[in-house]
Amino acid sequence: MDIGADRDESHSPTVAQVGEFGVIDRSTRGRIQSSHTILGPGDDAAVVAAADGRVVATTDMLVEGRHFRLDWSSPIDVGRKAVAQNGADISAMGARCTGFLVALGCPASTSVEVTDGLSEGFWREAQRAGASIIGGDLVQSEELVISITALGDLEGRPPVLRSGARPGDVVAVFGHLGWSAAGLAVLEAGRSGHAALVDAHRVPAPEYEQGVSAALAGATSLTDVSDGLVADLGHIAQASSVSVDLNSDLLDTGSEIVSAATDLGVSVLSWVLGGGEDHAFAATFPRTARIPDGWTVVGHVSGPSGAPMVTVDGEPFSGPAGWSSFDGSTE
Repeated sequence: MDIGADRDESHSPTVAQVGEFGVIDRSTRGRIQSSHTILGPGDDAAVVAAADGRVVATTDMLVEGRHFRLDWSSPIDVGRKAVAQNGADISAMGARCTGFLVALGCPASTSVEVTDGLSEGFWREAQRAGASIIGGDLVQSEELVISITALGDLEGRPPVLRSGARPGDVVAVFGHLGWSAAGLAVLEAGRSGHAALVDAHRVPAPEYEQGVSAALAGATSLTDVSDGLVADLGHIAQASSVSVDLNSDLLDTGSEIVSAATDLGVSVLSWVLGGGEDHAFAATFPRTARIPDGWTVVGHVSGPSGAPMVTVDGEPFSGPAGWSSFDGSTE
């Protein structure tokens, strides 16, 4: 059964029939907390270890129809994606994930197959990040809304900020770039094939350890690539008062994304440079640093001759500017 498309017609009970605490019990029963959790769900608040004395925290929201569609993605996929995009932000500070709080709003008619699937996705991705779901909230709303708060531990290290890039640094990336945007384009076009790209859009899979690896290697700045490579490096350039130039010949345009671009008549670089939701990582490192395994140097940092900016092969990028929450687009 397609849970997403037919959830209102499902024969399973609805959230209204099971009740708030019944849905919560289904989400938490039998789950094992990570070693970071001192007190998990069941009380007024959770307690999470913070041996470092500092807690890294971030939050993000997803709204059905805007950030995900249940006719394109399963509830498990959506749950994983919601946690992944927050966990990637923790990693982008050079920290390790320690816990996730989940707030869910949904119509009373929502099938518990949907909430069960979401919960399974939340837990799967939290565990992949080395953490667990430590608490949250469930309320009735007119549409399905997910809000995740992620917590992290710096383990005694300073956070890696966007403002640390310096002239002379190199720019390096880790992970697939443009795959999520390509997968979305395939779905929007109703095309078959290109499964790896579609999967990358449905369920991003950040390599959480890479944030820590970058920090240990001396990264001067670090960001999760969620809005698009040019856009996110633009945040670094602005915060650091530097300019960044990317070498397009060094960017990975492998056969998977080239095939989809050819099929749809789209420029590969428009996805690689402007596509969002990859949850890859981009960092700047001193030129003398040993770049961590798996990272690829794709550009360099210089002092701005004018306003801080990002260029590609020495020229302003004329493609998509990257994701914006108020640009009128949907997933």
